[in-house]
Amino acid sequence: MNKSVLIKKYSGELQTFDINKLINSLRRSQAKEDIVQDIAYKVQEQLEEGMTTKEIYQMAFKMLKGKSRVSASKYKLKKALMELGPSGFPFEKLVGKLFEHEGYKTQVGVIVQGNCVQHEIDVIGQKDNHHYMIECKYHSDQGRTCNVKIPLYIQSRFLDVKAKWENQKGHESKLHKGGLYTNTRFTSDAIQYGKCVGLLLTSWDYPKGNGLKEQIDKSGSHPLTALTTLTKAEKTKLLDKGIVLCKELHETPTLLNQIGIDKTRHKKILEDSEALCKST
Repeated sequence: MNKSVLIKKYSGELQTFDINKLINSLRRSQAKEDIVQDIAYKVQEQLEEGMTTKEIYQMAFKMLKGKSRVSASKYKLKKALMELGPSGFPFEKLVGKLFEHEGYKTQVGVIVQGNCVQHEIDVIGQKDNHHYMIECKYHSDQGRTCNVKIPLYIQSRFLDVKAKWENQKGHESKLHKGGLYTNTRFTSDAIQYGKCVGLLLTSWDYPKGNGLKEQIDKSGSHPLTALTTLTKAEKTKLLDKGIVLCKELHETPTLLNQIGIDKTRHKKILEDSEALCKST
């Protein structure tokens, strides 16, 4: 039974605690169902009026980490994306990897000549006759959303690039499409406008069933910031080297030597990296 307690969301809005929401978020970690239920009810017992969703998450994460490091890493995916900052480039690289997983040839962070002006494009993806121009909007604050101004701006840039692309030899039959990826959420106006003009929109939980969280799980493209076996400083060193995914660590274990991690810790880090690489 739900304990009737008001909790504070990231936006500052108050809402009644719903244990089913906590259970569903814990299930994303792919922990065993008895562990999910046990943690959810233990968290509910410790709830206090006015607690923040962040405090509730931290409580659940700590309990889950005590049961399974890999499940805890999957549970912290949203937070792990927030830890990719501050430049936003690691997020662009991750989005590029998601497109590669779908068979696209990608370029990340390229200057492209539009019909009127030059544009820096975050990700360009090409496969068969599909040609995508993707803008990535990265936020390090969970309370931030993408409002309608952002897809409006991206659509105008895309139209300038599209006008140039369509005049290139061999592009006559290509489907040119603009897109926007964000690690937070879209406002309803942003979604309405994006649908209307045909932009590819992807956020943490949009489109339903194929949002960022599902795409990462399906492809095994978990960011290394999800690992509980690395310190914050170690993660920063790897990100500074342009390493973003657990997959990259698993494929090149010598990276751990390069940033000075003691050999005694390698086994756990690489075991967790390998487990997170497995697509679901």
